[in-house]
Amino acid sequence: MSTTPDPSTHGPLEAIRTRIKSISVDAGRAPDAVTLVAVSKTFPVEAIVPVLEAGQRVFGENRVQEAQEKWPRLRDTFPDACVHLIGPLQTNKAKDAVALFDAIHSVDRVKLARVLAREIEAQGRHPVLFLQINTGKEPQKSGALPDDADAFIATCRDEIGLRIAGLMCIPPANEDPAPHFDLLADIAQRNGVEGLSMGMSADYDTAIAHGATHVRVGSAIFGVRATHR
Repeated sequence: MSTTPDPSTHGPLEAIRTRIKSISVDAGRAPDAVTLVAVSKTFPVEAIVPVLEAGQRVFGENRVQEAQEKWPRLRDTFPDACVHLIGPLQTNKAKDAVALFDAIHSVDRVKLARVLAREIEAQGRHPVLFLQINTGKEPQKSGALPDDADAFIATCRDEIGLRIAGLMCIPPANEDPAPHFDLLADIAQRNGVEGLSMGMSADYDTAIAHGATHVRVGSAIFGVRATHR
C-alpha cells in the first residue's frame, strides 16, 4: 500500500475538502480552521485504505472493539493516522480507549471523566477530550443537559483535572441544527473552551458557518454505510 497522498484518487473526499475550505473562508475563518474527521465506523480496512492514500489522516470510529480490529494494522502502513472515538464509551472500555484513540468526542458524564482521568495518569497518554452536550435534551441521547453544562465542564476541568479541548453535540434529526450549534458555541465561549465538534454529512456546512472546529463526515466520503458485523 502506498502512503503517498494523492487527492485525485478519491473524488468525494477532495470535494468535501474543497467545500470545507470554501465555507470557512465565506464565514471569515481561515481555510484550514476546520478538521475533517472521516467517519469510518462499520467500514472495512479495504474501504479505508483509499481514503488514507488520498491523504486523509483523521478518522472517526464508534466502537472501541471495532477500532482495535482495524487500526493497529492500518497504522503499520500509515503511522501518522489519527483515530477519534465519536461514539459512546463505557467505563469498562476506558483503558482501551485511552490506549488506542488520539481523541475522544463523547465524554458524557462525570463517572466516565473520573475513569478517563485515572487511565490518562496511569498510561501517560493524553487524548484530546471533548465533552458531550445534549443540546436537544433528548432522553435517548447521552451528554450533559445545557443547564448543567457549565457545572459539568467545571467538574471535569477543575475537580477531576482533565484537559478539555472542546465540546460535542448531535442535534435532533428533525430540527434545524443551527440553534443547537449556536447553543454549543455559546456554552464553549463562556467557559473558555475552543473546540467544537459538530456537524455531520447532512449539516457540516451549517456547523462550519457556526464555528465548528471538527466536522464528522462519513457517508459523503464512504458512501452508503456498511451493515455492522
